[in-house]
This record gives sequence, structure tokens and C-alpha cells, in this order.
Amino acid sequence: MEILEILLRLLILTVALGGFLVAFHIWRKKRRAEKLICPLNSNCEIVVHSRYSTFLGQPLESLGLVYYFLMIVSQTGSLLSPVWRASVLSSLILWLTIMAFIFSVYLLYIQAVKLREWCAWCLLSAIFCSIIFLVSLKIASIV
Repeated sequence: MEILEILLRLLILTVALGGFLVAFHIWRKKRRAEKLICPLNSNCEIVVHSRYSTFLGQPLESLGLVYYFLMIVSQTGSLLSPVWRASVLSSLILWLTIMAFIFSVYLLYIQAVKLREWCAWCLLSAIFCSIIFLVSLKIASIV
């Protein structure tokens, strides 16, 4: 594995950890029924408790936890084992990343157009998701 690929995978690993922590923060606040403070002076509560805050009956923060956990596991596996990098699992993870990015863009649309309210935590997660997407495409182009 080239040094560039190692650095890119470490970047995804780091960003995925950040995304996991953001999703966990939202999950914990909702579970404890605590107000989610928004650093943007917006109302995160409107966003995270809206009718758009679930997908297929699952809270978005739970889906985020699963997604970011899978990214952490897949990148750790890819860094430690060439079998992971060459497996069909690697292709599945890339497709999952593409779908997560598209879904993230959709959620940005929901905040901007439908809710007309922004959640800083959700925006941060969208940024993390975008970084993972772009870096994953770069890795796919060099592998």
C-alpha cells in the first residue's frame, strides 16, 4: 500500500470517528430528552425532531452511528489487511459511501427548503460524510 493511500485511509478513519461522535451526541441528547444546543444560533431541535428525522422507521442519528462505525471498521481493516482492500466488501463500502453522500445532500435540501432551519450538528455530519465520499473516490482511483 502506498503512503498516499495510507494517509487517505487515516483521514477517513479520523473523519468517521468525528462523525460517530456527532451522531452519538445527537442520539444521547434525544435519548435523555435534553435540549440540543446549536452553535449557529439556529434551532437544532426543529431539525432533529422533525418528521424527516427518521428513515424507514429508524432515527437518522442511529443510522449515522451505524454508517460511521462501518467506516471506522472498514478503514481499520483496510489498513491492517490487504484481504480487506481486495475484497468485495471494499466495493460495498464504496457504494454505501456514495449512497450516504446522496442521502446527506437530500437532508441538506430538507433543512434548507422544507424546514428552513439549520442544525449545526447535522451540517457537521454532512461535511464529514462529504469528506469521506470525496476521499473514498480518490482511493478508488489510485487502487
